Amino acid sequence: MKNDSQLQRDVLDQLRWEPSVGDAEIGAAVKDGVVTLSGPVDSYAEKCAAVAAVERLSGVRAVADELTVKLPASHLRTDTELAHMAVSALTWDTQVPDEQIKVTVRDGWVTLEGEVEWQYQRSAAENAVRSLTGVSFLTNLIAVKPKVVSPYDVSATIKDTLRRSAELDADHITVEAHEGTVTLKGTVRSFAERRDAERAAWGAPGVRRVDDRIAVNI
Repeated sequence: MKNDSQLQRDVLDQLRWEPSVGDAEIGAAVKDGVVTLSGPVDSYAEKCAAVAAVERLSGVRAVADELTVKLPASHLRTDTELAHMAVSALTWDTQVPDEQIKVTVRDGWVTLEGEVEWQYQRSAAENAVRSLTGVSFLTNLIAVKPKVVSPYDVSATIKDTLRRSAELDADHITVEAHEGTVTLKGTVRSFAERRDAERAAWGAPGVRRVDDRIAVNI
């Protein structure tokens, strides 16, 4: 098991070699497996990439994101320009039901609202907008409103998906479903595996919320 000093070195090495993070001056503090990232980055996309890169590391229990986005002058856009860009990006993405999504922009902060049937559509909308030039922050308020499916079918589908995954030990994860809410419990070996289990739960029909209570047992 890594101590905090070893994990901090791994985090800094990971950020240094992650091409999507670039030359950002990111600091990392580690305590009991919890990594706190701080410092300025040039875009919201870079901020997300840094967090995702650290989450993939073995030994990371959680990531606290204290990174700040400081857009270069060449990346600044008016809210009107950014709103048009966001609407266009949603329209061109085939996974996004753009007619069901509303975009609001204020001081470079983009807010997405509306309703979709699947979590992947909610994620696709966020991904379509997050990398646009001029985005300083993004809030995804899109609600998932799936068709009604029996709790048994939801639970069975998720368990089958977990068992098929080569990266997860399904025997250590329990699944409970009630009125569209899925609760995951158990233990996994890394933060990345915890994310994989959560994604598997969101992939089942009828899921509108996932309560992830899985513990990372390093």
